[in-house]
Amino acid sequence: MIKQHLLIVACVLLGVSTISAQHKTLREWGFPTGIFETGKYNAITDVPGVTVGHTTRIEGDSIRTGVTAIVPHQGDIFRNKIPAAIYVGNGFGKLAGYTQVRELGNIETPIILTNTLSVAAGIEGVVRYTLMQPGHEQVSSVNAVVGETNDGRLNDIRGMHVTPQMVIDAINNAHGGTVEQGNVGAGAGTICFGFKGGIGTSSRILPKSLGGYTVGVLAQTNYGGILEIDGVQVGQRLHKHDFINHVRKAENIDGSCMMVVITDAPLDARNLERVAKRAMMGMAKTGGIASNGSGDYVIALSVAPENLISDQSKIITAPVLANSEMSPLFAATIEATAEALWNSLFMADPMTGRNGHKVDALPVKEVLEMLRNR
Repeated sequence: MIKQHLLIVACVLLGVSTISAQHKTLREWGFPTGIFETGKYNAITDVPGVTVGHTTRIEGDSIRTGVTAIVPHQGDIFRNKIPAAIYVGNGFGKLAGYTQVRELGNIETPIILTNTLSVAAGIEGVVRYTLMQPGHEQVSSVNAVVGETNDGRLNDIRGMHVTPQMVIDAINNAHGGTVEQGNVGAGAGTICFGFKGGIGTSSRILPKSLGGYTVGVLAQTNYGGILEIDGVQVGQRLHKHDFINHVRKAENIDGSCMMVVITDAPLDARNLERVAKRAMMGMAKTGGIASNGSGDYVIALSVAPENLISDQSKIITAPVLANSEMSPLFAATIEATAEALWNSLFMADPMTGRNGHKVDALPVKEVLEMLRNR
């Protein structure tokens, strides 16, 4: 077990250094999108208190999977719950914890992303992590929120190689600042628009005149459609997109997408659901179609300190932003979501996995040329 754990950690370190050395985000290539500024890191961690951790497992010729943990704030999350909502763009998925979030309008654990057949391990890891925290000795019910996409083309998904300890490690390893993107954590074995997908993130900061709030998005991309990048029809020009087999005899592409949106704007669950809906509009900007076989979910949270929900409170009197002030947050969410999804492609490496299946990375040089000559 110790040897296996060291191997997993080594894969994480190797993956991070390789991706950092070789790749740039769309913005770093000189193509900023949208009208709002990003935060310092252009990541979900630009929202104060938010941290992200990955555990990546890449072994042999068939294990290509992992865990990504998003920790919304640095206090006791179970005792200081977070206003939240979940929007289902297309429900072909296994998002654990949805009904309680829908019913109560809050989240009480870190959010875990992993592969389809490892949701159970994700739940166990989150539950064990929560129960071991100081002051939780009497806790007997935990609503773990665990999302997934299916990495079974590149990964031996039936081997169920994600463990509860990997989940705990991802939570404990979570940090602020720069977020590792591409082939890491829950994005280790994913595919997007027929290219290597992965983890992507982005952020937006509203001007002071619009509230000065921060919106951060992190996505696990494993979906299909007809790829567009900043309005350029990349998928069509590369002759690689959904339904192409009906016109050019090629392979169909399908899959899922998990999107997590966090803001420090003081929002309640109702307006967070409205924010979550806009993330699907960001996905549409990338050419995603939320196909029949796709599990496309958005989890939206508000971590405004004054809005955290103490489990000791009998009356909740937290301030919330007026409906009339929501439009800038909608626009920021759309921008940050689209860029996070594009970044997952730009930051990914090609990968060969289960049964020798090989998935190429986005041909960045060719795409950049398209963007320059639009």
